[in-house]
Amino acid sequence: MCFICGRVFVQFVPQQLSVLSCNSPLRASERQRLAQRETKQRSQTGSKEGGATDKEPKNKGFNSRMNVAKTGYRVFSANSSAACTELAKKITERLGVELGKSVVFQESNRETRVDVKESVRGQTIFIIQTIPRDVNTAIMELLIMAYALKTSCAKNIIGVIPYFPYSKQCKMRKRGSIVCKLLASMLARAGLTHIITMDLHQKEIQGFFSFPVDNLRASPFLIQYIQEEIPDYRNAIIVAKSPAAAKRAQSYAERLRLGLAVIHGEAQCSESDMADGRHSPPSVRNTTGHTGLELPSGKQQAPFPGIELPIMMAKEKPPITVVGDVGGRIAIIVDDIIDDVGDFVAAAEILKERGAYKIYIMATHGLLSADAPRLIEESAIDEVVVTNTVPHEVQKLQCPKIKTVDVSMILAEAIRRIHNGESMAYLFRNITVDD
Repeated sequence: MCFICGRVFVQFVPQQLSVLSCNSPLRASERQRLAQRETKQRSQTGSKEGGATDKEPKNKGFNSRMNVAKTGYRVFSANSSAACTELAKKITERLGVELGKSVVFQESNRETRVDVKESVRGQTIFIIQTIPRDVNTAIMELLIMAYALKTSCAKNIIGVIPYFPYSKQCKMRKRGSIVCKLLASMLARAGLTHIITMDLHQKEIQGFFSFPVDNLRASPFLIQYIQEEIPDYRNAIIVAKSPAAAKRAQSYAERLRLGLAVIHGEAQCSESDMADGRHSPPSVRNTTGHTGLELPSGKQQAPFPGIELPIMMAKEKPPITVVGDVGGRIAIIVDDIIDDVGDFVAAAEILKERGAYKIYIMATHGLLSADAPRLIEESAIDEVVVTNTVPHEVQKLQCPKIKTVDVSMILAEAIRRIHNGESMAYLFRNITVDD
């Protein structure tokens, strides 16, 4: 309130109400004190507002972290037998992870039951499935586990199948079927999104799948075995058991800087199984009626020249011959699968007759069915080297000539690279297309 004119002037200052006169000037000390107080209060108000703004992004970040699902990967084994889980245990040891908790067993009526014992939601799952002698049971175990993981909301389901079954049935034979294509479709329907395998019988099998397939190679491990375990391997020669295996043998020979020999005219193999028209054409029958290759023309039944078939000669394989000099050398036969060893035993005998003083067999998948261990033990073969893509501990006990090379390292590295999104090219370095 002004004491001269009687008017009242009110100035609002936070936390203070001051009454001033319109004409009475403030002292310098008082004005300075009020200005400092206003500045201090404004700074306090600004710090409170700034603190609120600083907390806001923290809250937003916390909420965003809460909404992001935890991602990872798990490794499971789909085998019900203990012998088939050895490879899975080696792979998980190299990866530094534990094997996923699951139960796979056969009920009394031979039905397969799978029970996953932990959560897999939003995770990448690797199913390791080695194929024992009971191939069909192993396939059902893989299919059921993949479907169980799919219904449990797994993000990706990747099958690690070192030996892909039914790979020999990848061609149409007479009125048969391409079973390998059927199996590929079944795996896709079960929920698999990717497959890691090793040395497919035919590389074109990859085209049967609707998802990516990584076809790893075991040749670096077998070549390393040759260099480290075969004395005087420089005096060796790589042998192809058949002309069809010549490209694979050539790949080995080029990397080892060795010579190449090819066996031609080997005994009839079971894969052809008489269904390739070897004994065609059928015997000619003399008939007076209409044969289907003749068209009636007037009164005389004469063959129509436009549809006459040429004379077809029956297929016959020539006697067994060896293209290449194996005399006084170590013969190393390379192939992808060794199952029925009859052809390998016959090839070993021929190589012995031609002068080879030691005979080795290198193969990726050692199925060694039936009495293969006994035949190997009684043959001229000195050593059979296979990888552990297929369990064969029983066969090793029956025949000490069988040796095993561990390939769990490359399978574990493939799993690690796929999970981390790294390139797989490093695993295929120095490997030719024909390998």
